[in-house]
Amino acid sequence: MTFIATLILAFGMSMDAFAAALGKGAALHRPGLKEALRTGLIFGVIEMLTPLIGWGIGLMASRYIMAWDHWVAFVLLTILGGRMIMEGMRQTAGEPCEAPQSHGFMVLALTAVATSLDALAVGVGLAFLQVNIVTTALMIGMATTVMATTGVLVGRFIGPVLGKWAEVLGGVVLIAIGFTILSEHLGIFA
Repeated sequence: MTFIATLILAFGMSMDAFAAALGKGAALHRPGLKEALRTGLIFGVIEMLTPLIGWGIGLMASRYIMAWDHWVAFVLLTILGGRMIMEGMRQTAGEPCEAPQSHGFMVLALTAVATSLDALAVGVGLAFLQVNIVTTALMIGMATTVMATTGVLVGRFIGPVLGKWAEVLGGVVLIAIGFTILSEHLGIFA
């Protein structure tokens, strides 16, 4: 693969992380650069590791992983999105609540894993090509770090406009990403 093809792949892999980070940033109370970088790094490191794992698995058993990755992503994103919607609805139903300053590591890591399962599948496919998997994985991780950090920062401006509904919207975005991944793999709307 050429450098340009790898760069396009890297930014393509980072798009769901951007959308998820956008929702995460919108749900926070004015996230700063530190929180955006923290989120970006969590997403980036996980997105960098998954193609490496996929590449290793691809050398061993590609057909088994590719048969289930879309279901795992769909279920994880639906659960995380549903949780966000329930939290957002609880905030709108009760007393006014202050948005959190940051998301917990586990919430971010699970979201990152769910959005990076496509990178795992790409890693499986890359096992059959002549690519430098370490360079490719590093580029995917760096692109994802940039895109997720940007997503949180853009979410900072969307959050105040949406008010209490920001977390609900973030949950809807995660579920939509999960449905998109599932529908692409199943050929729905193709």
